Amino acid sequence: MARTDLGRGERVVLAGHLDTVPGDQQAHEEGGTLWGLGSADMKGGLAVMLDLAATVSAAGHDVTYVFYACEEVARERSGLLAVSAVQPELLGGSVAVVCEPTGAVVEAGCQGVLKATVALAGRRSHVARPWAGRNALHRLGPVLDAVASWSPRQPELDGCRYQESLQAVRVAGGIASNVVPDRVEVDLNYRFAPDLDIAAAEAALAEIVGPYLEAEDSFQVTDSAPPAPPCLQSPVLAALVAASGAPVRAKLGWTDVAFFAERGIPAANFGPGDPELAHSAGEHVTRSSLERARAVLGELLGA
Repeated sequence: MARTDLGRGERVVLAGHLDTVPGDQQAHEEGGTLWGLGSADMKGGLAVMLDLAATVSAAGHDVTYVFYACEEVARERSGLLAVSAVQPELLGGSVAVVCEPTGAVVEAGCQGVLKATVALAGRRSHVARPWAGRNALHRLGPVLDAVASWSPRQPELDGCRYQESLQAVRVAGGIASNVVPDRVEVDLNYRFAPDLDIAAAEAALAEIVGPYLEAEDSFQVTDSAPPAPPCLQSPVLAALVAASGAPVRAKLGWTDVAFFAERGIPAANFGPGDPELAHSAGEHVTRSSLERARAVLGELLGA
């Protein structure tokens, strides 16, 4: 963390996470493009933050730079939560800009996250005598069909249209190749719009899978994070939108905009890189996107 103390009337918090999702994609540069895991999400944003910190000496606003760990894992490990637990005043500000990849367009709010595990029970038997048991894996088909055929909501909030997402992300089951399995688990990841809270999202997900659960089955929420509604009334964030020269759009994903929103700090997402490349095998960020994001944030800071 680093903070200026220039006595300005407003303080802008620029925040970015240091970690990436797992993978072995190696970084390499080709022309004006940097390829590699995390190049868009979000090493590009970190590079812009570092350049601003190193070159902006007389900003129109005071600035706090926050580089933190553990955004891509369970929320309880968040570096922001760790700082907030011991010195919350360090994270205070008039507004916050989370430098996630947005293609140098302001993305408002963020979706909430609900992670849940559905466990289905069966009965063991020898595979040569399946009628003596019940195959838990075979029971999983209708659950996956329900998830795959679910129609996502697309609510519009303050002119920003959010599209929800529900995906099965892990399946575990089976004992041995000659045993009918008596248990299977599927992990679900639900990204819900900010017109719902965590309790409402849990109820909505339970309604989707509920018809396929029996007495010995279970539905358990394993992790969650709140959404953040659009909050662009701040004059500083309005200036960010104006400097970007592009209409605001909804953030389709969860970011730590929610962390700041929970604490009453207006926040938005803005950074270099295409958000649709995040977590993908072809992840990359272009020099032009880095320079564009740097120019807009430099204008916001008055440098």
